[in-house]
Amino acid sequence: MAPFFLSFASLYSFYLRRCFTASGLAPQTLDLKDGTTIHFWGPNPDQKTLRKPSLVLIHGFGPAAIWQWRKQVQFFSPDFHVYVPDLVFFGNSTTKSAERSEVFQAVCVGKLLETIGVKKFAVMGTSYGGFVAYHMAKMWPDKVEKVVIASSGVNMKRSDNDALLKRAKVESIEHLMLPKTPSQLRTLASLAVSMKLSIVPDFFLNDFIEKLYSDNRKEKIQLLKGITLGKDDTAKLSPLQQNVLILWGDHDQIFPLKMAMELKEYVSSSICQPLD
Repeated sequence: MAPFFLSFASLYSFYLRRCFTASGLAPQTLDLKDGTTIHFWGPNPDQKTLRKPSLVLIHGFGPAAIWQWRKQVQFFSPDFHVYVPDLVFFGNSTTKSAERSEVFQAVCVGKLLETIGVKKFAVMGTSYGGFVAYHMAKMWPDKVEKVVIASSGVNMKRSDNDALLKRAKVESIEHLMLPKTPSQLRTLASLAVSMKLSIVPDFFLNDFIEKLYSDNRKEKIQLLKGITLGKDDTAKLSPLQQNVLILWGDHDQIFPLKMAMELKEYVSSSICQPLD
């Protein structure tokens, strides 16, 4: 294990925390009283007196939330009360429950918001977080005012899962989403973002794997297996009552762009916008 001052992942994590703090957010932890503890970033107490709408950002499957939402937090915090939870088994969020589905994640985030007094909010989820956001909007149409689904194959089918494994050249999804080697991390990066890590040395990637992907591996594998979406040959989605904005990377190979076009047919009042 590299010392903190020699670990780029640790140094960058420190930078991310400073960015969140400078945006008026503070790290907080809440016991939901059911064996589940949720860590989240939310407005400082002095910020809560300001009249602003609430926005919940739900991260994808990978590192903790601060690694995925820096730019959005910096952009939206002047105009929104921004809440950024770590989903269960990511960051410092844990549970004693045996539940492992994305529906359970949605319930936990819903309980968090209810407990801290957030009555109405917009929700944005990316990748796995989009699954959670969809279920939240479906369960609480009176609380969730608007929905943003970003590069998230909520409408995935069994064939989409099979195609992903084939593109990644892996036998199981955890070998892609929970990399243990530099080679596996390079594969994930090549599919998820327009980024080639071929020239990045192994020791550098090993630092990121150790800091970002090593915690709660067993539980995270269970989360992957517990996803309820994509189990059938056809997508089984209910239309949402809210306006839905669909954002997608046009080079995304985890959830290819064609899935965004298909998802548009499942949700009402939606706008589909490819992003570079």
